[in-house]
Amino acid sequence: MSNDVENAESKVYQSKNVTTSSAEVQTTWYDTLMGFFQQASLYGIAAGYCLSASLLSIINKWAVMKFPYPGALTALQYFTSALGVLLSGWFKIVEHDRLDLLTMWRFLPAAIIFYLSLFTNSELLLHANVDTFIVFRSAVPIFVAVGETIYLNQPWPSLKTWLSLATIFGGSVIYVLTDYRFTLTAYSWALAYLVSMSIDFVYIKHVVMTIGLNTWGLVLYNNLEALLLFPLELLIMGELKKIKHDIKEELPWHSISVVLPVGLSCLFGLAISFGFSCRRAISAKGFTVLGIVNKFLTVVINLVIWDKHSPVVGTIGLLICMLGGVLYQQSSSKPKARC
Repeated sequence: MSNDVENAESKVYQSKNVTTSSAEVQTTWYDTLMGFFQQASLYGIAAGYCLSASLLSIINKWAVMKFPYPGALTALQYFTSALGVLLSGWFKIVEHDRLDLLTMWRFLPAAIIFYLSLFTNSELLLHANVDTFIVFRSAVPIFVAVGETIYLNQPWPSLKTWLSLATIFGGSVIYVLTDYRFTLTAYSWALAYLVSMSIDFVYIKHVVMTIGLNTWGLVLYNNLEALLLFPLELLIMGELKKIKHDIKEELPWHSISVVLPVGLSCLFGLAISFGFSCRRAISAKGFTVLGIVNKFLTVVINLVIWDKHSPVVGTIGLLICMLGGVLYQQSSSKPKARC
C-alpha cells in the first residue's frame, strides 16, 4: 500500500516538473518575442524620426513653391498636428492635457510667438534656398544662450559652449559673404525667422516651467491656438486677396503636383511631433547622434535634388555651422543624475 502511495506521489511530482518546465519555456519565448518587438519598435521610431527631420525643410520648400501661401500652408500644418494629437489622445496612443480656457489664455503669448516662428519659416523658404534656412536655423542657439541667461536666470555658458557658438557664427559669416543669391527680401525674412525662433525657444522653456503642460499638451495648445490666429494673418499680410485672385484665375490647386507636397508637408510636420517619443525612447547621446545624421542628410538631399544652392565655399560655411551645432549640443547637454 505504501509503495502505491509513493508511486502516485512520484507521478504527481514528475507532472509538476513537466508543467513548470513548459511554463518556463513559454515565458522565455514570450520574453524573447517581446524584447524583439520592443527593439524593432525602437529602431522604427528612430528611423521614422530621422527620415522626417531630414526631409521636413526640403518638403516644406517644395510645398511653398507649389502652394505659395505661407500663412495658409502653416495653418494646414497646425490643423493636421492638432487633429493628430486629439485623435491620438482619443485612441489612448498619447496622453495630453485637457483643453482649458484659462490655460489657453495664459498660453496665448507662446502661441503667437510659435505662429510667427513657423510663418517666418515658410516665408524664408519661399524667398531663399534651403541652405540659407539651415544656416539661420543653426544660428538660433547663439541668441538662445544669451536669452536663457538674461531672462531665465540661467548661468552663462561655459567656455566650450562659447567656442561652439563662435564656430556657428564664423560659419554663418562665411556663408553670407559667399551667397551670390543674396536679396534684401530673403535676408529680411531670415532675420525675422532668427529672432522669432530665438524668442520661441526661450519663452517656451519659461511656459513649460510655469504653466506645467506635458509634452503632448504643449503640442496641442501650440498648434490649436496658432490655428485660431490664422484669420488675423490673412487680413494683415493681404494673403486673402492673393488667394481670391488666384481662385478667379482657376489655378490647378487640386492637381497632384500641389496636393502631394502640401499633404506631405502636413504629415511630416505631425511626424516631427512624435519625435518626442524618440527622445524618450533612446539615450541623450543617441538622440544627439540622430540629430547629426538628420542635418547631414538634409544637406546631402538638398545638394542632390535642388540646383539652386550655395557655392562650394558657402557649403563649407554651412558645414561649419552644423559642426558648431554638434559641439553646442555636446557642451550644453547635462548628464542625468544618478539615483
